Amino acid sequence: MASVLEIQNLQVSYFSREVRSRPVLLGVSFELMPGEILGVLGESGSGKSTLAASVLRLLPPNGQIGSGAVLFEGKNLLQTSSEELRQIRGARIALIFQEPSLALHPTMRVGEQVRQVLAAHQPSNKNDLHQRTHEVFNQLFPQEPDRILRSYPHQLSGGQRQRALIAQAIACNPALVIADEPTAALDPVTQMEILDVFRTLREKLGLAMIFITHNPALLSGFADRVLILYAGQVVEWGPAEAVLRSPKHPYTRALFESLPTISSETQKNRKTNLPVIPGNSLPSSLPRKGCSFEPRCSVRMDVCREFEPALVKLGTTHIVSCFKYKE
Repeated sequence: MASVLEIQNLQVSYFSREVRSRPVLLGVSFELMPGEILGVLGESGSGKSTLAASVLRLLPPNGQIGSGAVLFEGKNLLQTSSEELRQIRGARIALIFQEPSLALHPTMRVGEQVRQVLAAHQPSNKNDLHQRTHEVFNQLFPQEPDRILRSYPHQLSGGQRQRALIAQAIACNPALVIADEPTAALDPVTQMEILDVFRTLREKLGLAMIFITHNPALLSGFADRVLILYAGQVVEWGPAEAVLRSPKHPYTRALFESLPTISSETQKNRKTNLPVIPGNSLPSSLPRKGCSFEPRCSVRMDVCREFEPALVKLGTTHIVSCFKYKE
């Protein structure tokens, strides 16, 4: 089966007055199969959002793609014309942003916002647009579709606004949805509800998804594969069950160990300190050579200071970038 998306050696940099060029993605490569959910995990500054924006060439003015390829259904999006890209954005690839309050127009009813997406990509008569809009809202809001589509964003809850963004994303039946921290602003119960929405849509529509998050707990039982980003590089990639249950890279393990756990002991002592990863991943803290995680790694070796580790296959599907492992 051919992949729906393949990223090949993607390199992205940002420019500023102070810094001539700051690399943000350094040779990121992966593939996504039809109907697959790929979880992209990493702390702030790892390059997750830059990866999402790069796929659709939506980088800010100071961002530049240096090299690589973004193959969507066999076509390199980095070489397509602006007109071709406009036809793909929103229709074949949809992007869901983190904060619906900023992504939705505050003075326009959410139903109209979905209708405009349909009209832009699937021109039709008024009745057809109205019918398709209702179909989409029936999928996302089966209990009260009419009330929601007539509402303004401020009249909806956080979870309802996020569902309205999802309605925009699926309106044109895309092949791929990129969700950039779509549950970050939601409470835990609503987060689980949104994940259930994504599961249902994957089953009904067969769409592929890149789900970007900093919370590993959201990926368990949800993602098919997990990709770990650190300082713009892929440090681990493999089946979700293998990566989440038995992480191999020291950064992945440290990231998981930093998560709070609910237990009788922690409930007795609310002031229990959580494990933290020392240092930070700011560009000024990264080493000039060697492994980018070496300064923060608890199991670093001498070789880590001198050389950059290559990606090593552990079996056929689990990949890690660390000198502790050999093929």
